[in-house]
Amino acid sequence: MAIFNHLLLALGLVPLVLSSPFYPPTCYSKVLTMAREVTQWAAHLKRDHETSFCMAHMPDLYVDVHNSCVMYKMRTYISLVEGLRQRRCAYTREVRKLGVTLRQLFIIMSEKCHGDLAFKIHDCAALER
Repeated sequence: MAIFNHLLLALGLVPLVLSSPFYPPTCYSKVLTMAREVTQWAAHLKRDHETSFCMAHMPDLYVDVHNSCVMYKMRTYISLVEGLRQRRCAYTREVRKLGVTLRQLFIIMSEKCHGDLAFKIHDCAALER
């Protein structure tokens, strides 16, 4: 009887599991998600009470993965975040995490997803919004 109950449970769960769509993240979708998160996070740190005093001089970060100037922009922003070490907010967890995440995104875009990404525009002024 116990075997029959387990079999019935398994037969009931299989269609449920198979009916839910599962799409593994592609390299492109991972880059899009990380770019959106990093852009929102940098804007949040500029507005946050704890970090606004030292992030105020930082340029706005807008990561458009379709713009060929984004790699230069990210490399510059990484250097600026790493240069914040003399300031108190550079040692906060959020600022360090922004720098690490931005560096990870840069590595993913330049090395891992190099063939998957296609830069459609070359407009560096668009990243300075």
